[in-house]
Amino acid sequence: MKGNLKLGIESEFKFHISKAKLVPALYPESDEFQQMPEVFATGFLVGFLEWACIKAINPYLDWPDEQTVGTHFDLNHTAATPPGFEVTAKVKLVDVDGRRLVFEVEAYDDMDKIAKGKHERFVIDKEKFDSKIKEKIVKKNK
Repeated sequence: MKGNLKLGIESEFKFHISKAKLVPALYPESDEFQQMPEVFATGFLVGFLEWACIKAINPYLDWPDEQTVGTHFDLNHTAATPPGFEVTAKVKLVDVDGRRLVFEVEAYDDMDKIAKGKHERFVIDKEKFDSKIKEKIVKKNK
């Protein structure tokens, strides 16, 4: 990590919601999801908020050798967003404990606040992380 990573870093990120980000698209294999409303899926919302946090702190990391992975989410998804709307993520780094980073996250669509919560990420060394994943695959395949 670069020395200028500190509490209070804030960022805003926008994304247009297409049909590819709706509940039925989350698991096309699921008959249950296919019957659900065509609104922005919570699973895609989580990914969108992770993306916003990544974009907020990448300038403070030795990217791409140093990256972050999500480890925890506490989120209330409080309003539905139809396709064609734009969503905005607002993220703020509120805790840094070594490699552990905690963000306050909020999301809005064109009409409502749609989500609020906290998200935790850990800074990783990409090469070491990839090596551990390869070891796990090898062990599984024995």
